[in-house]
Amino acid sequence: MALTTMRYDVDGRIARITLDRPERGNGITLDMPRELAECVERANLDPGVHVIALSGAGSGFCGGYDLVESAEGKVDPSDADPAPPGSPVDLGVVAANHDPSAVWDPVTDYQMMSRNLRGFMSLFHSDKPVVVKVHGYCIAGGTDMALCSDLIVAAEDAKIGYPPARVWGVPTSMLWAHRVGLERARRLLLTGDSIDGRTAKEWGLASEAVPADELDACFEDLLARVARVPINQLVMHKLAINQALFAQGLHATQMLSVFMDGIARHTPEGYAFQARAAEAGFKQAVRERDEPFGDFGLSRTGTPAPAE
Repeated sequence: MALTTMRYDVDGRIARITLDRPERGNGITLDMPRELAECVERANLDPGVHVIALSGAGSGFCGGYDLVESAEGKVDPSDADPAPPGSPVDLGVVAANHDPSAVWDPVTDYQMMSRNLRGFMSLFHSDKPVVVKVHGYCIAGGTDMALCSDLIVAAEDAKIGYPPARVWGVPTSMLWAHRVGLERARRLLLTGDSIDGRTAKEWGLASEAVPADELDACFEDLLARVARVPINQLVMHKLAINQALFAQGLHATQMLSVFMDGIARHTPEGYAFQARAAEAGFKQAVRERDEPFGDFGLSRTGTPAPAE
């Protein structure tokens, strides 16, 4: 299995998946969800692995989809090789095709994005529990991977949220209400605001939130505790817990959300955002989107997140 977006290692009873595109903020490409699912399956088939550790290399966990080139219109759909409907069309090609006069097929968009969602949901459906370490930024599509995991350990100063809720996106995994409750999910998605790791712990999203210099130790301690439990016990408890979300209609909600995500990129506001990104650059368009909300599209360190 040749991996291009992440690393996979086994350390005793722990399988470690590390997102490994630090120069791009671990931005999500079309390959990443597929490779993620392959790594999860590899861990599930390994009788020595009890728990999966998910983390990101570099200054943050994941800044979301790597959309800079597509949002700036640097990807020409006419340059792409022909592909049959439902094939894994390059994300940049679809995202770049925002000309209001062009034909947009929402079903093809759905087929592409639902494949990405299935990659993220491999964490949710994994036989073995997944513990994720969140540091720096975990925004936009990055939250799909974090929320699909079982337990979150966060740095107190981590930035967690879905800013594209303001324009150009709907979370495809749509696990916010299940993880933090209706009122808090509304608070985040109706504003696009983010929360820090401390608040994530207070809201029940994160199991632990500690100072950044204590994050690794806290993460390893929780992994070790989970790894002591027999695999059969872990699998049974995870299956039982997940049934509650299925009973609440998670699959139907996700189907709707994937369609809505495509629509969000093809509204008048979505076209205007893409046009501004093509004119001034993606990061500038994000800054202008977020400036009225007071966060300017910046991470807590004052550095623009490199992806969404």
